[in-house]
Amino acid sequence: MNEKKERIILDVAYQPQIRTNMDTRRLMGCVLLSLLPAVIMAVWQFGPKTLIVIASSVLSAVFFEWAIRKFRKQSASIGDLSAVVTGLLLALTLPPTSPWWLPVIGTFFGIVVVKQLYGGIGKNFLNPALAGRAFLLASYAMLMGRFAAPAAMKGIEGVDAISAATPLAFLYGSEGMPAYYNVKTLFLGFVPGAMGEISTLALLIGGIYLIARKVISWRIPVSFLGTVAILTLIFGHEGMSNVQFMLYNLLSGGLVLGAFFMATDYATSPVTLNGQLLYGVGCGLITVLIRYFGGFPEGVSYAILLMNLCAWAIDKGFHRHQFGVSKEDIAAEKAARKAEKKAAKEAAK
Repeated sequence: MNEKKERIILDVAYQPQIRTNMDTRRLMGCVLLSLLPAVIMAVWQFGPKTLIVIASSVLSAVFFEWAIRKFRKQSASIGDLSAVVTGLLLALTLPPTSPWWLPVIGTFFGIVVVKQLYGGIGKNFLNPALAGRAFLLASYAMLMGRFAAPAAMKGIEGVDAISAATPLAFLYGSEGMPAYYNVKTLFLGFVPGAMGEISTLALLIGGIYLIARKVISWRIPVSFLGTVAILTLIFGHEGMSNVQFMLYNLLSGGLVLGAFFMATDYATSPVTLNGQLLYGVGCGLITVLIRYFGGFPEGVSYAILLMNLCAWAIDKGFHRHQFGVSKEDIAAEKAARKAEKKAAKEAAK
């Protein structure tokens, strides 16, 4: 047997059980590498100050994971890099104007409350980074809604360098979409927004890399994005063509970031193949509903968090039965159990 062949690892410590040729550290390393284009774009468009927010988020996430496990006398887990990924993802969902202490609060909630209090990696029922962002949005709405114009927009007449409205704010607002916000600028990332969501190109490079390395499956991001595309194409919006409205929705906000890097989290998404497709459709449907009828123009974070809560039920509905056991066998077993319970109740009387 070739000794250089990668070792196949089957982790049966906790559900879901995933057969992979990578351990957790290597998986998280691939995710970090895939996020590098988005980080480079954020630094290029918003300046070196974004590195302060990113560093604050990553370091605090690692510290809180180490501290809570130390306090609970559990083995150290910071070596698996999952806390680094959580910190980086949370930072990329924040506005570039965020103070350094904002992600510290978010990582505390995401790491300590959502992840470690439920047992650590693989046992959390919500995505820690998105949960941290939702907590910050509920607690510091003004800071979370203050966006800066990127370097590409500097010098454009009427653009305020300190604050600028995101494309989604115009898309679902009463004002028309400015001429500068078009498919090209949205795709490349020359628009205001959260640090890691502005460039669809950078995110697609990272997402395709993860699919090619088989770190994530194509089912969730494709069904997620496809559902948003179909619904927005059908519904349309006043003042623009349906195709244009669909493209603006796909290229705006945190949709691509959420589809490839958030919704695909192993612990909080279904493991069954059909379940992943239904999960992605649910994320897309809720995203469009929130964007159309919600109080905020963006709905990706809440859509994914809501579907996180449904992942167990989706897997239960699509789980495979034991080989050699028919539907009739399962129905007979259920009927027998029901009869036993009925007999036990009558005997108790």
